[in-house]
Amino acid sequence: MQTTLIWVAATASAPIVTPERAAQVVPKHYPNYKIIVLNDDFNTFQHVAECLVKYIPNMTPDLAWKLTNQVHYEGQAIVWVGPLEQAELYHEQLRRAGLTMAPLEAA
Repeated sequence: MQTTLIWVAATASAPIVTPERAAQVVPKHYPNYKIIVLNDDFNTFQHVAECLVKYIPNMTPDLAWKLTNQVHYEGQAIVWVGPLEQAELYHEQLRRAGLTMAPLEAA
């Protein structure tokens, strides 16, 4: 049995074949998380609104009162949505201030 070796020289003009999209990295964004304040029978409107203004970035007093009313009349309100690390901080600050909080959940 005879074996034939064939040597192929690569040239600069030879096409390079790569698998299509097989090794392509597709960036994925981290999910956002919702901070939800729940209604309760012991926090006052004033306290809830003040906590929202104090702990949630860029929260205005007007929006805080609107959200506080939503908490009271609808039972809950989403007060902030964003990255997990920040959501954990704001959630914990509101909880420590005495607000009744739903667990963090992906948005």
